[in-house]
Amino acid sequence: IDYIHFLHKEKKKQEEEVSVLRKEVMALKIMKTNYEHIVKAHQNQPQQGEDQVSDQVKFSIFQNIMDSLFVSFSNSVAMSSFQELSACVFSWIEEHCKPQVKMVLDGCCTKQKSDINLQDD
Repeated sequence: IDYIHFLHKEKKKQEEEVSVLRKEVMALKIMKTNYEHIVKAHQNQPQQGEDQVSDQVKFSIFQNIMDSLFVSFSNSVAMSSFQELSACVFSWIEEHCKPQVKMVLDGCCTKQKSDINLQDD
């Protein structure tokens, strides 16, 4: 009888895990759909030849953004256990990947613009 109760508890835990996973899958599908819409919208916009940015400039901007984010990530996230890592990552995302991303982007774009202006001079 104890074993049957144990099995019922395990079954309930597994059903809860399945429910959580289903919700995550649904959320990921929604995110995927949203990103597909964004991609389609960008593909449908005609590109003007003179306004295009070189791949090197794009990469440089991307690199500056990622470098800035990694510095804050490295300083904020502890990795002594998976549980601590998970908690720190969620906290870091809340602190650094919402309003601060706009500031990071502005700073990186400004830096890139000044770098381009220096190269042109």
